Amino acid sequence: MEINKLNVLFLLLKARINKKGKCAIKCRLTYNDKRKEFATGLFINPNYWNSKKQKAFPPTEEHEILNSQISLISQKINKAFFMLQVQDIEFDVVDILYAYQGKNIKKNRTFLETVSLHNSRMEKLVGKSYAPRYYEKWLGTETLLKDFVKFTYKKTDVLLSTLTMKFLEDLDYYLKSEKDHKQITVNKCIQRVRKVIALGISEGYLNKDPFLAYKPKRYSKQVVFLTSKELETLEKKVFVQKKLKQVRDMFIFCCYTGLAYAEMSALTRKNIVEGFDGSDWIKMKRKKTDSALSIPLLPRAKNILEIYKNDSEKGLLPVISNQKFNSYLKEIAGVCGIEKRLTHHIARKTFATTVLLYNDVPMEIVSELLGHSNMSVTQAHYGKVVQKSISEQMKVLSEKLK
Repeated sequence: MEINKLNVLFLLLKARINKKGKCAIKCRLTYNDKRKEFATGLFINPNYWNSKKQKAFPPTEEHEILNSQISLISQKINKAFFMLQVQDIEFDVVDILYAYQGKNIKKNRTFLETVSLHNSRMEKLVGKSYAPRYYEKWLGTETLLKDFVKFTYKKTDVLLSTLTMKFLEDLDYYLKSEKDHKQITVNKCIQRVRKVIALGISEGYLNKDPFLAYKPKRYSKQVVFLTSKELETLEKKVFVQKKLKQVRDMFIFCCYTGLAYAEMSALTRKNIVEGFDGSDWIKMKRKKTDSALSIPLLPRAKNILEIYKNDSEKGLLPVISNQKFNSYLKEIAGVCGIEKRLTHHIARKTFATTVLLYNDVPMEIVSELLGHSNMSVTQAHYGKVVQKSISEQMKVLSEKLK
C-alpha cells in the first residue's frame, strides 16, 4: 500500500490560561489530509514555548521534564503509526490515534466497546436531549448485553465485524429462555442493539448493517384500561382514608388529562394557562420524549385541581412516590371491585380509550394530546381499540336499520 507521511504537531490553547498562567498543550495528527487532535495533559506558560522547535525554553529542570514528556508522546505516536504500516491494512488518522491510546482500531472495534461509547455520549446529553430515566435504561441494557455475550459466547466481547443475523437470534433466545422476557421487551432490546450498530457505521467501524434484513417478531399486546362503568364506580366511591382518596383523585385526574406520573408530579400553576378558546389548558413538556404537551382541562380534571388548590405551595396535587401510588391503587381496586391490576399508567390508557377514542375523538388528536412522537406510536397501541369502537357502533347501526 502507498505510505503517506504522518505529521505530529503540538499546539497551545492560549485562549484558556489557568490561574498559574499556564495553558494546555494539545497534539494534532495529520495524515492523508485528515486531522485529529487530542489533549496531552501537559501545561506550559505560553511565553516559554518555541512553536518552531516544538519544545519549551530556556533549559530549566521543569522545561527539560516537559520536553521529555513531549518527546515520549511523539515516539509512542510514531511507534503506533509504524505498527499499523507493518500490518499492511487500510487505516486513517483516527486509527493512528486509537493505536496510540491503546484502543482497537476501527476495523477491530468490538460490540460492547461501541455500546459503552454510545452510553458515554448519551450521559453528556442527560437533561438536554435525554431524560435521566432513559439513560438509566440504556445502562441496564449495557449490563444485560455483557451478560448475554459472556453466557452465550463465553467471551468478554465480540468484534463488530463478526456480527451476523445469528447474533440477534441468539439474543432473542437468551432473553426469553434465561431472562424470561416477553417479546415486546426483547424487541426493545434488539432495537437498542440496532442503534449501537448505526453508531458503529457512522463512526466507520462497520461498512454495512449486518442486521439489515432483520424483521422484528410480532407480539400481541392488550391495552388495559378502565371501562366507562369502572371509571364511574371509581369516581363515585367514598373513601374514609385520606391517602386513598388523594390517590383516587389523582388517578381520576390523569384519566381526564392523560398525564404520565412524571408530568402529574411536576404539574404547577404555571402549567395551567388560558388557551386560544378562553378555556384552561395544561401546557408542559413530556419528560420521556421532550415533546410539547397541550391538553384542554376537562371539567372533571378541573374540579380535582380545585379540591387541592390550597394543599401545596409548589405543585397542584399531593406528592407521593410512584411505587406507593401504585401500591395504594392496588388497594383501591380491591375496594371498588375492579379486577384489573391498576397502575398509574392505566389512567393514561383510559384517557386515550374510554375518554377520547370511545367518544369519537380522531386518532391524530389522541396522538397529539398524548404527546406521542408520531402517529405510528399511537396506531400501534390503540389501533385495535379503534376497531372495537367501530364494531360496537356498527352493531348499534345494524339494530337501527332492522
